[in-house]
Amino acid sequence: MIARFGAVAEGPTVHVAPGTVFEIGGVIITNSILYGWITITFMVLFFAWVARKVTIKPRGGVVQFVEAGVEFISNLVVNSFDDKSKGRKYVPFFVTLFFFLLINNWLGLLPGVGEAFRVGETPLLRAFTADLNGTLAAGIVTMIFVYVASIRETGGVLPYLRHFFIGSPWNPLYFVIGILEILTDLTRVLSLSLRLFLNVTIGEIVIAVFSYLGSIAAPVTALPFTMLEMFVGALQAYIFTVLSLMYLSIAANHGSHTAEHADTEEAELTKDTETETMRLRPGEA
Repeated sequence: MIARFGAVAEGPTVHVAPGTVFEIGGVIITNSILYGWITITFMVLFFAWVARKVTIKPRGGVVQFVEAGVEFISNLVVNSFDDKSKGRKYVPFFVTLFFFLLINNWLGLLPGVGEAFRVGETPLLRAFTADLNGTLAAGIVTMIFVYVASIRETGGVLPYLRHFFIGSPWNPLYFVIGILEILTDLTRVLSLSLRLFLNVTIGEIVIAVFSYLGSIAAPVTALPFTMLEMFVGALQAYIFTVLSLMYLSIAANHGSHTAEHADTEEAELTKDTETETMRLRPGEA
């Protein structure tokens, strides 16, 4: 009886795929792209305002929150590299990446995003990171940056590929492991994209279900899960950023160790040669 009393004809409406809002010159603009543009515009204006408010003496409020986030990610990036000067070069990219994902995740939880406003049967606004196309684009751009930076830091394409093959190059086992490592490396775009997309989308579905079950009390029933999703959104932005950073730092640190090892061997060889020369008699020298 309880089940029948709570049963209704229709369940909550959840759109997983993006919907077309309008077209520009034959190019389809989806609700996730539209909201992504709105989010980027907000970010530019917001961080321009924060930059004007930053002072030597720390301030409270949202400015202090942004400063803490920037400092946290900056220290994380710098400390991931053996050569700290290398890490400082990549701070702007990873700080931007973190806040881009974080703000997209959080703004997707605002009232009105989702089913509230429609263009026909299509929701007008949808979180950019709740669209697999959006997270896939973020993953592709990030990994292209990581690959280019890794090749530059290791000294070329061949030295970069060499860090996948640890051990003797003539050992078939090490060769097979190296090939598997390269194939695994190529799947990182999908792993980054799917992890972010699934966590954000599942969170949206959970909020939609409990909002539907709450009916008139939807703000109350959905509030705990909305708060949880704020934490999940921050966590997923952090994980995406950290994994991308680790992919770059591993290659860069391996290149530094290889160069340092080569310099050490050359220095030892030079020292041994000089020592042997000094042992010889002046005539023989």
